Amino acid sequence: MNNKSTIRNLVNRALLVKRLTPELENLINQELSQQGYITDPDYEALEYLMQAIDQGRVQQVC
Repeated sequence: MNNKSTIRNLVNRALLVKRLTPELENLINQELSQQGYITDPDYEALEYLMQAIDQGRVQQVC
């Protein structure tokens, strides 16, 4: 069994490339919609990504 969720994998991808592209954002949103809920680790990963964007460590691309 895979220990990492799809959401955390997508967040890690954004952190590695230091960009949140519309494609990554859409994939995260689709996964959240499919699951219908968010786990605590996924929430923490998304929270960390948003902090990185706010601090300028990750660029949000339009």
